Amino acid sequence: MTTQTAGIHHITAFVRNAQITADFYAGVLGLRLIKKTINFDAPEVYHLYFGNEIGSPGTIITFFPWENSRKGKVGGGQVGYTTYVVPADAFDFWRERLAKLNVTFTQTSRFGEQYLQFADPDGLLLEIAAREQGAESKWAFGGIPASKAVKGFGGAILYSTAPAQTAELLVNVMGLEKVGQEGAYARFKATGDLGNLIDVNVDSMEPGHGGAGTVHHIAWRAKDDAEHALWRSHVESNGFQPTPIVDRQYFKAIYFREAGGILFEIATDPPGFARDEEPARLGEKLMLPEWYEGHRTQIEQLLSPFEIRVLEEDK
Repeated sequence: MTTQTAGIHHITAFVRNAQITADFYAGVLGLRLIKKTINFDAPEVYHLYFGNEIGSPGTIITFFPWENSRKGKVGGGQVGYTTYVVPADAFDFWRERLAKLNVTFTQTSRFGEQYLQFADPDGLLLEIAAREQGAESKWAFGGIPASKAVKGFGGAILYSTAPAQTAELLVNVMGLEKVGQEGAYARFKATGDLGNLIDVNVDSMEPGHGGAGTVHHIAWRAKDDAEHALWRSHVESNGFQPTPIVDRQYFKAIYFREAGGILFEIATDPPGFARDEEPARLGEKLMLPEWYEGHRTQIEQLLSPFEIRVLEEDK
């Protein structure tokens, strides 16, 4: 087996409110709600997926909106910044858009690239970079034409409590290549064209703690079920303790925690989000796994309704 992931499959985070989250990720960032389902382990909580027009691997951010959750602290053992990438000519568009929508941001540079850094309403740290690489989204929403839309992930900044060991894992287990070091960060590159540039702090970082505004886990891509099974054996043979393979309906998953405290998942590209909805109707209906379908009425009563809506500023 060639042990190289193409890059990020998805990133999952904690937030508090479904409507506020939808207004930010669909309304401000223009992502498509591609699946509205539940946390399979806590069916009273939504699991919301946002991505490009079909939820391609490398574009998917997912959320558990938990109204009464504590505020998290971003720190070691987490994804620090989730990086989004837009078309190469769209950087000024996004700088102007964030300013118009009163999203506070700073412009910074790293490894010769410019970034717009900001936070969502719960404090989840995000940044936007502009690159040629990666297929453009076909999804247009609100004030965002498809030609300027977020393509998907550019990568992420990982905050590690043991950065040397995290770096070793990325290279020797996940198959990324170290391509540079600058200031506080080392950079690693995966083989794909989205979600492929990963920066890791070079000095140890104080641990954070989970809660609203933090990332729960980062998932990496496996191309199919056969490769996924090999990934599990590969991770285990390198001294980690992966979970059994879990069926998440839209992908298969294994989980393990790396030495720097970050929860890693490896997820299959197939079957994808159109397995139970038509591509044109993705995200419109609450989708439940078959073992919860008999409890639909009770579950729907526990979930606060929300809608995908165009912001007033874009009307």
